[in-house]
Amino acid sequence: MTVDVVIPALNEQASVGLVLQALPHPIIRTVYVCDNGSTDRTAEMAASHGARVVSEMRRGYGSACLKALDAIARSKSPPDVVAFLDADFSDDPAELVTLLDHLEQNQLDLVIGSRVLGNADPGSLTPVQRFGNALSTLLIRWLFNYRFTDLGPFRVIRYDRLLQLNMSDPDFGWTVEMQVKAAKHQLRVGELPVRYRKRLGTSKVSGTLRGALGAGLKILYTIFKSYVKG
Repeated sequence: MTVDVVIPALNEQASVGLVLQALPHPIIRTVYVCDNGSTDRTAEMAASHGARVVSEMRRGYGSACLKALDAIARSKSPPDVVAFLDADFSDDPAELVTLLDHLEQNQLDLVIGSRVLGNADPGSLTPVQRFGNALSTLLIRWLFNYRFTDLGPFRVIRYDRLLQLNMSDPDFGWTVEMQVKAAKHQLRVGELPVRYRKRLGTSKVSGTLRGALGAGLKILYTIFKSYVKG
């Protein structure tokens, strides 16, 4: 199985190197770190740890992911699977092995690492995040009849299925867009409990009231827009 990894990053110089060091490199072909307009040494740190660094100045989680996927599309051969995780060291990169094993052994298309089912360190998930996850996944269950517990960023998906989803959201709606489209395309999906730590540095989303509200509204908008489109 050929695995490429996508890591969006914005001002994560203190943590991106730790993430790259902790990845299970023998099973990975290429790690793409998309520097999303950092003003620190994020790109330099990522490159020094062996990542292929691409740049996307248009701010937004989805924009960074799309830029990295564009780089993957231009590679000599496509991967079998693409993994996504954050650059803040809140996810445990070593658990990528477990997610990939679950994908392969159960012939799934998409596996989400669930922070809700797993061992989340105290303070790593804010009350706003927990409420947002619960509401969003409940709506997906009601509207699309697919069960999720989390919109966690740590996930693996088969590359051909990812292309089928035609991802487009440039910011906060990226993760939920993937899950809603997976439901609409009736992909074989699963979840696994994963560890979740308090991130290093300040969150660009949950760390501010404005960011949390903006992300929550965009997530709800993405769910209902997809449902209305049919």
